[in-house]
Amino acid sequence: MLRRETWYFDKTGPENTEACLELLEKAVAEGFQHIVAASTTGDSGARAARRLAGKNVNYVVVAHSVGFKGPNIDEFLPEHFDAITAMGGKVLKATILTHSLETSIADQFKGSAPTLLIANTLRRLGQGLKVCCEIVMEAVDAGLIPEEAEVVAVGGTARGWDTVAIIKSAASKRFLQLSVLEIWAKPRV
Repeated sequence: MLRRETWYFDKTGPENTEACLELLEKAVAEGFQHIVAASTTGDSGARAARRLAGKNVNYVVVAHSVGFKGPNIDEFLPEHFDAITAMGGKVLKATILTHSLETSIADQFKGSAPTLLIANTLRRLGQGLKVCCEIVMEAVDAGLIPEEAEVVAVGGTARGWDTVAIIKSAASKRFLQLSVLEIWAKPRV
């Protein structure tokens, strides 16, 4: 039997980022080798890269795709990209698996689509947990994280981090093999 302490935050948002960074360090100390983190501008991702520098981990930061906020807009700041990669991390700017194509179709045709249903189902457990599942699949799809590995995933609700989970990785093509093994932190709201 495995016993873990779970941290529940009173609210969502960046005020929980520091606690999530502590949990990332704890995960590395326990021997987890793969860490995948969501980061829109790269700020949280760069903070973690500094904390993880010199440790033997595969650190991947997943950002929005260029154009997510509008044509040719890249939300990820170059200084954060440079900091993360200089410390051995990788940055993936990827299309959100449960968002772009089907959102476009649903908006145009006033309906819903399977990936939107999946996204909204995962949101019942928290926006951050939905993000954690997506970024792990995106990192696997890009070949940056192996399949069937226990991955520490960190994400959030809007800005900053408020969710940490251990996820058995799978490619998006094998979404049904993805498994949330542990939830280390999440908001209660």
